[in-house]
Amino acid sequence: MAWNLLIRASLRRVGLYVYALPSAVQARRVLFDGMTMVGQKFLDFIPKELVKSVNIQQMKIILHNGSTIIFTGSENFDALRGTNPLGVVISEAAYTHPQFYPTIRPALVASDGWVIQISTPFGENHFHTMFEIAKENPKEWYSSFLTIQETGHISAEQIQAEIESGEISPDMAEQEYYCSFGIGAIGAYYAKYLNRMELNNQVGHIDWEPSFPVHSAWDLGVRDATSILMFQCIGRQVNIIDMYQNSDVGMEHYINVLQAKPYTWGKHIAPHDIQVREFTSGGLSRFEKAAQLGIKFTVAPDMSIIDGIESVRTTLPRIYVDNVKCKILIASLRNYRKQYDSGTKTYKPRPLHDSNSHVADALRYLCTTLPKVQNVSDPVALDKRYQEALYGSDNIGVPRIFSDGEKFYNNF
Repeated sequence: MAWNLLIRASLRRVGLYVYALPSAVQARRVLFDGMTMVGQKFLDFIPKELVKSVNIQQMKIILHNGSTIIFTGSENFDALRGTNPLGVVISEAAYTHPQFYPTIRPALVASDGWVIQISTPFGENHFHTMFEIAKENPKEWYSSFLTIQETGHISAEQIQAEIESGEISPDMAEQEYYCSFGIGAIGAYYAKYLNRMELNNQVGHIDWEPSFPVHSAWDLGVRDATSILMFQCIGRQVNIIDMYQNSDVGMEHYINVLQAKPYTWGKHIAPHDIQVREFTSGGLSRFEKAAQLGIKFTVAPDMSIIDGIESVRTTLPRIYVDNVKCKILIASLRNYRKQYDSGTKTYKPRPLHDSNSHVADALRYLCTTLPKVQNVSDPVALDKRYQEALYGSDNIGVPRIFSDGEKFYNNF
């Protein structure tokens, strides 16, 4: 349907049209090898009398009326700047680069163009966000949600047979056949933990408790995004109440953002490499620069990523997350995943570095440094220490000077 619309649109209005897939390799395969279920090549949908030329190298089709259709991979989003497309089809949109659509959108708005995004889910990532936007704005967007129950494309019996034979996992079946956004990326580290948290009402509105300090955990990007999680420790419970993420701005910006918050600040956690000196800041490390600007960082332990991930898994059962202010964190928890080796068809023992990595790293630093943070005196801890100092921990109601009388006497 999207392919036919692309052809019709290019005939009605002369201009540039784009068909995008996650990678350029996939785009080339679709253009030259793609077929329908009955064996008809996608290229054959364009009547030959309309085609002026096909450039295999540039993956470009030029029509006699002057319109151009190009096939591209989403990783080449910067190459589309300034091209002013009139229409774009984004196929397998959940798997495309998250910056692809934001990059082309201004040109589509300026040209009164259109976009179609088609995909099966891949966790609650950027495609899920767009789908939710489309549902909430029916006057501007058309949205459709079709599972095999609506299309009848594959029977439920066939799917169950695939699951029982081990050809496909139940999670993959839910994602691919029933369009479940809640499964999370295959190979995800935390998706199942997040599902449990949601069932236990650990994801929702989380109140800020003004009588407790707010701590922050940072993942400091250089060329990537910087993510900051803001949380409170109340007893053993950890409440993540707020977060902030940005890129291409300096340390001053992030510190100003935190100082503008109404919170009483406790500790600020940063990765261990924050103490490395930089050539661009007069030989100062970011640790020293932050101290000059009013923030003294607590440095997270220097442990392996895998050990840090295990620390997060251990801590998640007592973490509560605000579902409005921390949407990015929730999505990252669902989609932060292992790196996949297409050659060996196995997952590598390390995470994929993508847009989910930054906030996931900040959470890792939070969890691995939690013992240091929970030692900070809050009202509950102070009262407990006061009571123990006055009455002792074993003889409730009896001042320590009397319960430990012999030790007290022997000290003189």
